[in-house]
Parts: sequence; structure tokens; C-alpha cells
Amino acid sequence: MTTKHGIGLLVTFTLALGAGGALADPPHGHEGHGAPAHKPPHGEPHPGPNGYQRVTEPSGWDHRPATVDRDAYRHNYQAARTFHVGAYRRPPGFAVRHWGYGDRLPRAYWTSQYILADYWLFALEVPPVGYEWVRVDGDALLIDINTGEVLQSEYGVFG
Repeated sequence: MTTKHGIGLLVTFTLALGAGGALADPPHGHEGHGAPAHKPPHGEPHPGPNGYQRVTEPSGWDHRPATVDRDAYRHNYQAARTFHVGAYRRPPGFAVRHWGYGDRLPRAYWTSQYILADYWLFALEVPPVGYEWVRVDGDALLIDINTGEVLQSEYGVFG
């Protein structure tokens, strides 16, 4: 009886190994289905969008005027065009206010999330050296990056 029992175990073990190997291989003609769970999925490379040209910086965008004629900038303009871009969140604790030239903008607005590094996309002029355009609510303000003084305002740039 021991021999029959041993042969039965050997047959069961062999069948289990054979069945396990068959389950691990995907059926022919169905490659990709039933892939092992331990392998991360890989898609085909995406070439990116086509059919349009990416907006590039205009010529001279990085040639900032070295000298500033402050009187030429001291204006509060109404923007000729309104742009609709992503959501805006003002710094905590600040309320809506229209800032004008001569005002001092709090430092909380001088951080990178408010600076308009791509100002040309919003029809804003090249800022002089030492100045940056910042977004404050729906307005764009040209500020002195050392003092926060507003040199020029463009109201309604963002809708």
C-alpha cells in the first residue's frame, strides 16, 4: 500500500506542477492578457500633441531695460484683453483690493506662485531690471522686487 500511496502523491505533484506552468503562460493569440501581476504596465511611447506650434518667447523677452524712467511707467491701466487661466488663490489673510502705482505690495505676493515669468503671454511689457510682473486677483502689477512698490497696474488682465 505504501507504494501505491507514493505513486499517487508523485502523480498529483507532477500534475500540479504541469498545471501551474500552463496557468502562468498566456494563451496563444492573447498576448498582454493575463500578464503577471508583479510586472509594471508599460504603454507605447506617446509622441506628444501635434497640429499646433508651442508658443515661444518673443524676440527680446529677456533683454530687460537697465535704466528705468519711473514717470513713464506710473499708470493704472485697464487691460485691453482679459485672459482666463487657472484658479487663483490669494495669500491667507488678504482681501480683494485694487493696488495702484505707488502702493507697497505685501511680501506674501512676491513669491514664485504669483510672479508672471511668462508675462508676454498676457500682453505685458518687458519689465526693467529689478522689477517683475505679479498677479494679484485679476490684475497684473509691475513691482520693485526689493521694496514691493507698485510701478504700474494693469487692471482686469485675468478673468
